Amino acid sequence: MPQGFAELLMYVAPPRVQQAQEQWLKRTVEILGVERLDAQALDLKALWLSPHLLLTQTCGYPLMTELQGKVQVVGRPVYQLPHSADGNHCSLMVAREHDSRQELVEFRGSHGLLNSRDSNSGMNLFRHALAPLQQNGVFFADVTLTGGHRNSLAAIKAGDGDLAAIDSVTFDYLARDGSEEVAGLKVIARTAEGPCLPYITRLGADADAIRAAMNQALIELPDVAHVLAVSKVLPASVEDYQVLLDYQQQAIARGLASL
Repeated sequence: MPQGFAELLMYVAPPRVQQAQEQWLKRTVEILGVERLDAQALDLKALWLSPHLLLTQTCGYPLMTELQGKVQVVGRPVYQLPHSADGNHCSLMVAREHDSRQELVEFRGSHGLLNSRDSNSGMNLFRHALAPLQQNGVFFADVTLTGGHRNSLAAIKAGDGDLAAIDSVTFDYLARDGSEEVAGLKVIARTAEGPCLPYITRLGADADAIRAAMNQALIELPDVAHVLAVSKVLPASVEDYQVLLDYQQQAIARGLASL
């Protein structure tokens, strides 16, 4: 029996989402007839680049800046969520509910929060949205890296920052389940849309067969599909994600090379 790593680690909250992803993955691997290897010793980048990778999910920005030519795109999910449609999503720029500021421009000179500098939703789309409002190549007076979207939400609520861009799928999952993590926050604006986070496999693997197995598992497991709010996995390619580099170049052209 062939072997491979199979992990879905990008959306891990609320807990039932993580549990549903695991059920989906387990059934997908069974359909493919592959023995799943233990990936606990691998960090995300090691998993993405493993020669034994069967299936995982990455972010669109590192797909274009770090992984091009090193992995193969399997597809992208179609989420049935308030801020996602047709295989696209966005980021929601959030602040404390009682912050008197209502417009993005009012946050110029404030304290920004990024989950990481290689994140599309937490940095690249954020930079693109703020670029028209920069002054002298700067928007924020201070920027803190939080290590994750949920950490950014917690930091905003604690007063350790003023504005963050949160992946809309993460935010919508939490809001749908009434999580305290998004209580006391308000959405200031949406970013531009981009393709949802891609599923990837190693070069040389049968991406079409993997995507077909994922979709078959969604049909077989309607309760799982409902919890994930995923209707299907669309075919996708690296070319679909070129728009993310276009956003990068547009921000640079408008004078905001980095946040």
